[in-house]
Amino acid sequence: MQLRASLAAGALLVAPALLAQGPSASGPERAAATAARADTVGRLTLANYLDWEDVQEPQLSPDGRQVLYTRRWIDKLNDKWESSLWIVNADGTKNRVLVQGSNARWSPDGTRIAYLAKGEPSGTQVWVRYMDAEGAATQVTRLTETPSDLAWSPDGKTLAFRMLVPKKDDWRLDIPAAPKGAKWTEPPRVVTKLAYRRDRQGFIDDGYRHVFVVSAEGGTPRQVTSGDWEHGAPQWTADGRGILFSALRVEDAEYRWRESEIYRADVGSGRITQLTNRKGPDNNPMPSPDGRLVAYTGFDSTDATWKDSRLYVMNADGSGVRNLTEQLDRTPTEIFWAPDGSGVYFVAENEGARNLYFAPLNGAVRQVTRGAQVLTVGDVGRGVAVAVRSTAKEPNDVYIFPLAAPASMRRLTSVNEDVLAGKALGDVQEIWYTSKDGMRVQGWVVKPPGFDPSRKYPLMLSIHGGPHSMYNTAFNYAWQEHAAHDYLVLYTNPRGSTGYGSAFGNAIKNAYPGKDFDDLMAGVDTVIGRGWVDTTRMYVYGCSGGGVLTAWTVGHTDRFAAAASMCPVINWMSFVGTTDGPSWYRNFEKLPWEDPSEHLRRSPIMYVGNVKTPTMLMTGVQDLRTPISQTEEFYEALKLRKVPTAMIRFNNEWHGTSSTPSNFLRTQAYLRSWFERYPGRRVAVTP
Repeated sequence: MQLRASLAAGALLVAPALLAQGPSASGPERAAATAARADTVGRLTLANYLDWEDVQEPQLSPDGRQVLYTRRWIDKLNDKWESSLWIVNADGTKNRVLVQGSNARWSPDGTRIAYLAKGEPSGTQVWVRYMDAEGAATQVTRLTETPSDLAWSPDGKTLAFRMLVPKKDDWRLDIPAAPKGAKWTEPPRVVTKLAYRRDRQGFIDDGYRHVFVVSAEGGTPRQVTSGDWEHGAPQWTADGRGILFSALRVEDAEYRWRESEIYRADVGSGRITQLTNRKGPDNNPMPSPDGRLVAYTGFDSTDATWKDSRLYVMNADGSGVRNLTEQLDRTPTEIFWAPDGSGVYFVAENEGARNLYFAPLNGAVRQVTRGAQVLTVGDVGRGVAVAVRSTAKEPNDVYIFPLAAPASMRRLTSVNEDVLAGKALGDVQEIWYTSKDGMRVQGWVVKPPGFDPSRKYPLMLSIHGGPHSMYNTAFNYAWQEHAAHDYLVLYTNPRGSTGYGSAFGNAIKNAYPGKDFDDLMAGVDTVIGRGWVDTTRMYVYGCSGGGVLTAWTVGHTDRFAAAASMCPVINWMSFVGTTDGPSWYRNFEKLPWEDPSEHLRRSPIMYVGNVKTPTMLMTGVQDLRTPISQTEEFYEALKLRKVPTAMIRFNNEWHGTSSTPSNFLRTQAYLRSWFERYPGRRVAVTP
């Protein structure tokens, strides 16, 4: 089966309906094609995506006058994203490129920045650049492994970072040496870890990540932590004598599920002190400006599949633990102390939005920013904060705002203004509706540009993955591009989603898929009730957890004309031992060899006998999260039953199908090409 979605080198992707006209179309056909082109002038296209840019990690200079940020763009020739560091004045003037690299951090006095960039002898290295007129840059390290998580010491003399320390195996094999010139098979990989591979990485290198320090002027890095344990990102204590990090430095740590503690390492001696001691995860330590307190996140151990974290503070020695967000059932992220030490700023998801909150040391949590927006706060300084902000019709840009008057945000960048100039975007309408059992669910509908409520439009239901994640109110290129082709796009947050509290997130414990399917169908019924939908042209798709629910959907209803199950789990029995980690064993009441009934009951493969919907499958060939063998199981079963199907195996993709720019284009085009093959007709299936 050949799909009309090929991407020839240098070719522009256009609507398949226009491709079908061909150069020899008759007068009426040519006129119809011309009208179709005129109707889509000024709409977002796939070709526009190749000029798309993104911004990340805004960092405020210590004096508050400049903002450093990472700017990403697509390298069209090499089919990948590239990044560089840019700088802009706090009033939005003098926006300019600074240097190639990423993950930049200002020195405490603002005279230098540390960042990661390519260097010698190879790979990523730590660099320091002076921020004076000369702008001299120095390669600080010459490492053989990749550093990450840079952090300046308070006096600006030292940098801390995290890096893998390889560990050699102790196998001693008594075999003869290969003869001179022999071409023997490469030795086998010896695997002994419980978690031995990771999506987007492949096999995990033997060894553990440790904390290092190095002079900011260059020199030999010194390892601070030791032992066969993973160590988290470093944070300097206020006096510069210690480094805080999260880890689990206990015997059999790899078998402890959702367990971690906060530790302090003495930089001089390497002595490790454990600061927290409870069953459950403790992460993200952040010392107060005066060094007396440490803020961190965590929760008490539970067998719930989802539990929102809390924000805590403790004394520097680990005593006096206090919960600052007891009444806020949302997970704090992006933690920043107020410069005066009066409390902690953090970001939290809530009902599709991400906003900034403040937890005072004494008093109730208050929300700082408001609105249907997605904020990723990069830094909080003296009276101001910088963030990446997006709304439904505004893609990511860097903003600055006073903490006392957050509504007066100022946009510092407009990286996609040129791409969107003259483009009509689809309006996004929020909906709330009631599911079958009375559960209230939130969703949104992206309408085609020039939406006419008297028309009937084809509908795409998009299902998010996770399953513990949240669709939000940020700009989404994929949905806007589908809407530009006159589709209604419905996306919802069924039970199990984050941003609605622990009970809502944990509502799918031992029951996924299940009532979340009811939530999705109730959302479809709600939009149908608005009178906008051509019910003979409804389509459903999703990746990862969305792929699971798509496969589940076609096994439980034939209301959709076609479906696309992307990077799905089809058989929980064969999945739990082949995914990139053992934690999924914990998402079932019993282990499969004790009682496989729950694994089977929740597996879409068990309902393939009901499937009548033409169902396409799309998965990356390198996927280790939902291995492509899961896709192959469903494909073989659908083919055996003569259900129309196609398996699209994406090259150069791990989990997902869109990390490579050209594969994003292909994903969009394959989806619509498949759906347009089934404009409302039902296909008879012979068992």
